[in-house]
Amino acid sequence: MSSPTGRTRPEASAAGAAGIPKRLVLVMAVAAGLAVANNYYAQPLLATIARHMHVGTAAAGLLITFSQIGYGLGLAVLVPLGDLIERRRLVTTLLGLSVLALIAAAFSPTLAVLASASLFIGLTSVVAQIIVPFAASLAAEHEQGRVVGIVMSGLLIGILLARTVAGFVGDIFGWRAIYALAALLTSGLAGVLWRELPEYREHHLYSYLQLLRSVWRLVREERVLRYRSMYGASVFASFSVFWTTAAFLLSGPPYHYSDRIIGLFGLLGVAGVVAASAAGRLADRGWARLQTVAFLLCTLVSWLPIGLGAYHLAPLVLGIVLLDLGVHGTQITNQSEIYRLSPSARSRLTTAYMTAYFVGGAGGSMAGALLYGAFGWIGSCCGGAAFSAVALVTRMTEGRPIRSA
Repeated sequence: MSSPTGRTRPEASAAGAAGIPKRLVLVMAVAAGLAVANNYYAQPLLATIARHMHVGTAAAGLLITFSQIGYGLGLAVLVPLGDLIERRRLVTTLLGLSVLALIAAAFSPTLAVLASASLFIGLTSVVAQIIVPFAASLAAEHEQGRVVGIVMSGLLIGILLARTVAGFVGDIFGWRAIYALAALLTSGLAGVLWRELPEYREHHLYSYLQLLRSVWRLVREERVLRYRSMYGASVFASFSVFWTTAAFLLSGPPYHYSDRIIGLFGLLGVAGVVAASAAGRLADRGWARLQTVAFLLCTLVSWLPIGLGAYHLAPLVLGIVLLDLGVHGTQITNQSEIYRLSPSARSRLTTAYMTAYFVGGAGGSMAGALLYGAFGWIGSCCGGAAFSAVALVTRMTEGRPIRSA
């Protein structure tokens, strides 16, 4: 960790060995949650946005696809910068750009403008994926899984509350208001992080092109990274199928729920927060292989009660809990494992893994919107289950990897 003058601060150079203060872990967890929330506010409001913009469900559902594409691009071109330039400055700069994109979304006159703003919201929201490896780098080796689990728990809480808060705000003040509120929160977050985060820069000297090439080298050389990326992409595709189409199901028969009630369904994902905390600790103890199978199986099984949710509420609730448990448990296990591969390249490992993850999410969002438009709820459920099955079958047929996975 270096000062802007290039001199290493004594307290910073010992950060990894001494561990990370609990207060800073909590600050980073809250920051990750607020940053990533910007990418999820639209999900419970899609039916309302479709009515307001006078477009069909498939067109409105593509808003989520655009935000996921933006996130994937950000992971590919922005997150690697965490291994090149000073991280506190990178984090706060991206948050400032996110504020501008959120303001554009709040005043979007057409769906095309809103989709463009969503692309840039996704692009800048990758700051959450800079914060996670940042926390891992500051943590002592024996506590990395626990620290990653806590920060990821904050990230997941942000996703859950994003849907709930968006539903309430949208129901009372209209869908534009949530973007204005998000701009204010993000602006305040940038100020807090500038004050609280330590300066941190990796000691390696790369050019930007060398940095990007090294990402692909990691993908080629690290078999664990390739498989973990595949699991992540598949389960997030499954997850995105559900949340892209859930608002259409819940706003129509037999439920006819308002945006406020639809947003409350996001709170059912608390199981994913529990899984995040537990999965990180279990990965530290060497249970990653077994828990991966368990979480992938949970994701696949969830689609049976979700399918029945077209007719009854109770199985839908059960299915959402199982889906969040499986998806987020898989995610934390994956990240805990890949961060062990090369401690000096955690931002680039995050880039490789999370790019695949959000490419999967964008594909799932698009598939969900198209399947729902063509075949209704059961069609989207079949698509979600298929993505989950691909991940589980690959895990079961993978064989023993070169490194522990």
